[in-house]
Amino acid sequence: MSALPKVPIEADLLVIGYGNSLRRDDGVGPRVAEAIEELALPGVRTLVCQLLAPEFADSIARARKVIFVDAAVDRLEGVHLRELRPGETAQLMAHAADPKTMLALARDVFGHAPEAWWLTIPAIKLGFGTDYSPETETGFRQAVEKIKSMAAEASPVNDKN
Repeated sequence: MSALPKVPIEADLLVIGYGNSLRRDDGVGPRVAEAIEELALPGVRTLVCQLLAPEFADSIARARKVIFVDAAVDRLEGVHLRELRPGETAQLMAHAADPKTMLALARDVFGHAPEAWWLTIPAIKLGFGTDYSPETETGFRQAVEKIKSMAAEASPVNDKN
């Protein structure tokens, strides 16, 4: 089997914020991505969605680095940034995927899996509504600052093509 050609890089950093914006703290991922979009940082693109879907693999493959931003109910002691590696398989078992599967899909279909991180923010209240718990509000501000810092470290995409 021949190697897949690499797709052209179109962004230094892709920020994907996902979660349900009608379930209080669960909507913090999209809110972070929207805040980053408003900053119009050079070389940074954003995606806002409820779930990670296979059609995003193309955008992921066209980024030098990607940050997946999500609410977390399992880690309530602060914002966490974890490096990710592609999963072993791009096999989807449903209509939505996890970040590792999305990276594997980008690699297997488009020939490139970027450097990636999973940025999680504590989620305390998940009932219906659009307001955030104090912990999630604090995590939102920390996440935006962390992404701004990472974007400042990224090189302009035009210098590396």
